[in-house]
Amino acid sequence: MNAAPPHEPAPESYFGSAGSDLFTAGKDRDQRRSPAPSRSAVATITEPARETPVHEETDVLVVGGGPAGTAAAIAARRLGQRVTLVERYGDLGGLSAGGLVIWIDRMTDWEGVPVIAGVGVELLDRLPDGALAGPGPDLWGSKDPDQVAYWRERLSAFRETVCRSPMIDPEWLKIVSHETAVDAGVRVLLHSWVVDTITEPGTSADGVIAVDDGPGVVRGVIFESKQGRRAILARVVVDTTGDLDVVARAGGAFVTDARSDGAGGNVQQCVNTAFTWSGVDMRRWLDFKRRDPEGHRDLMARGRDQLGFVDTPHVGWRDDVVVFMGPRLAGYSGLDVEDLSVVELESRRRMVAHLDFFRRYAPGFEQAWIMLAAPQIGVRMTRRLAGLHPLATEEWRAGMRHPDEVGVSPSPSQKYATISVPYGALVPTQLDGVLVGGRHVASDAPTQAFMREIPQCWMTGQAAGTAAALAAATGVEPRDVDVTDLRAELGRQGVYLHEVP
Repeated sequence: MNAAPPHEPAPESYFGSAGSDLFTAGKDRDQRRSPAPSRSAVATITEPARETPVHEETDVLVVGGGPAGTAAAIAARRLGQRVTLVERYGDLGGLSAGGLVIWIDRMTDWEGVPVIAGVGVELLDRLPDGALAGPGPDLWGSKDPDQVAYWRERLSAFRETVCRSPMIDPEWLKIVSHETAVDAGVRVLLHSWVVDTITEPGTSADGVIAVDDGPGVVRGVIFESKQGRRAILARVVVDTTGDLDVVARAGGAFVTDARSDGAGGNVQQCVNTAFTWSGVDMRRWLDFKRRDPEGHRDLMARGRDQLGFVDTPHVGWRDDVVVFMGPRLAGYSGLDVEDLSVVELESRRRMVAHLDFFRRYAPGFEQAWIMLAAPQIGVRMTRRLAGLHPLATEEWRAGMRHPDEVGVSPSPSQKYATISVPYGALVPTQLDGVLVGGRHVASDAPTQAFMREIPQCWMTGQAAGTAAALAAATGVEPRDVDVTDLRAELGRQGVYLHEVP
């Protein structure tokens, strides 16, 4: 692709004329994959039996190095347990880093109280100057109209209230997440993809571990890397994969409301690759929006008409960086490799189409250039745990506080109190030896819409890691952890908790 350098005017189009087939794809072409062979028509093979080397044994094994997994590993290690964290990509931070979800959603309640605390706050506090943009503590909870207007455009004010909801530099979050884990003594294995689980019954007379397909007790995982296929054994496993891969592989129960047919029109059903540009003047863009709201509406409508889609640009962690968190694509599954492949290509096509359009028509974007398309695809919901106590909309709307509360989430609006997160939302109904943290904790679909956000993943991950360490240290199954001890330890780690009955 021969794009003009940032200092030159945009060409007529990056792939030919402005009316090229590429840029009209969203309007004139079906973006679904080409018809694939029927799943029932795909042949099978029989793999020979094999002996898989045990890479290591550990007390707590955390699978998935996103926000939840990073917090889980750090929290577990602080209780003195051996902790191994396995991540399929080359960095920690998950969608908050590799997925360019650099907008950290609300961490304060509607009065400005920071209810998301603990490891997540530690990571933000370790970011260097210039790697975080957001209102200071003196403004959290402010309803001053001028402050609200300013911070709303930077995604830090909602429902006429300024909140702690910063934009962060994803590269620095990767560095800080990894260094904090290593400083705590966590053993980190990157570029390693977990492909199966080890469950009991499992130890034969000669000490060889056997893989059992049925639900039972999870005692480790099988992973693939450049070194081949290996195993890790653990006293407790924490599933922070985001898609509940460990629990699903072990035969555990899960639920899903995701629709592969695109029905429902819900953002939770959408998949996309986010992207960032630099070379922009976002102050000029925001001034245009403020001074000429009708012109802004007309420009966005023109984009929808010309491209068939248009996404909203947001100020990044600095005024010369913009992040687009869409366009969101419906009708694709985050568990289907063909769907994921199509979404990656289509997302990048739309990124280029956006660049062509914004450089032509949007004030402040004349010299914009592609900084990064997210290395991680943005999946919002696939599987959710069938847990002992799913988070339920009717409970948090009624202001219920759970006796086994292990975290607190901000509520969606001022109509509701802060939301009590029960330990039972992290514990499978069927499996032992495993806990869950992150976007796939047990909940109904409306609750998952905010429990999947980065701060909530830090919070549930820290709770899961702490509980896993207590279970490993005391020799009990996760479901039998003393919740009083768990809450006391979370309090010592700086987690915000309600007083409960």
